Amino acid sequence: MTGTLSSRPVSAPSRPAALRGLVLIGLAAMSWGTTGSVTTVLIARDGTHPLVIGAARMLLAAIVLLASARALTGPLRIAREDRWRCVTMGLSMAVFQAAYFTAVSMTGIAVAALIAICSAPLMIAALAAAFLGERLTLRVAIALGVGIVGTALLIVGPRSGADLSPRFAAGAALALLAGLAYAVSVVITKAALARTPPLSLAAVSFAVGALAFAPAFATPDALRQLAAGWLWLLYLGVVTTGLAYALYTIGLRHVSASVAAVGALLEPLTATLLGVLLFGERLGTAGAVGAVLLLAALVVLSVPPRLERAAPAPRA
Repeated sequence: MTGTLSSRPVSAPSRPAALRGLVLIGLAAMSWGTTGSVTTVLIARDGTHPLVIGAARMLLAAIVLLASARALTGPLRIAREDRWRCVTMGLSMAVFQAAYFTAVSMTGIAVAALIAICSAPLMIAALAAAFLGERLTLRVAIALGVGIVGTALLIVGPRSGADLSPRFAAGAALALLAGLAYAVSVVITKAALARTPPLSLAAVSFAVGALAFAPAFATPDALRQLAAGWLWLLYLGVVTTGLAYALYTIGLRHVSASVAAVGALLEPLTATLLGVLLFGERLGTAGAVGAVLLLAALVVLSVPPRLERAAPAPRA
């Protein structure tokens, strides 16, 4: 047996379908890339706690996805064997939000992003190989390596090194946990898409995550923070979370988990470019090289004679 998460064959998509899936994932990642700028504004202007931001994102996304799923596909349909996956996916997303935003407060945005974003694709590739039976082709492996190096240069190139205090070490561990939680969510989503419609899957998963994150609303001053930043929070929840994860989940049906992991690296590229344009941050020579490498990784995936096919289901 080569895996246990999926047991139904997944037909290989056509090249146009695979390219369309990669484009949807890229659009989702670009949307995610705007969250850092908006979060910076919320924290600096309104003093919004990162956990309150995460809880609001999960709740609003759940509402958007549930409404969209009902409107577009009718009653929610979750295959019986995927119900535990929805719970696991929702809890994984809640863990990602809590771990990542806490890591940011302990290590800084650059280091937390570097650890979480660079570790996640490697974890996704390993988990997809172990549980989905995906074979990491040479082309995807090259794109993965180039993309991770590019992300590292993009994030830390223009910045100084971090200290090695116990607080920093704890934050780094939380960032690694965030990367693992995200990887688990992606691989389980890929397995469930063989049976369950993407919008239903995303809607129920985010509803579970929102319930898990609900205690964050009980923190002191949470209501004032929500009232002060409601417009930005609405954008984060509806656009960068609800709609973005709908695009990502639909796109994931047509590409392998490893290809999706590389496509999602457009997130740090978008975040860095916004930092340069809106906040006067410097990209630097290393950062510019990193941006080129990230784009090169995406070209490797999108322009070859044959796009990556969806992984075959593991043999029983």
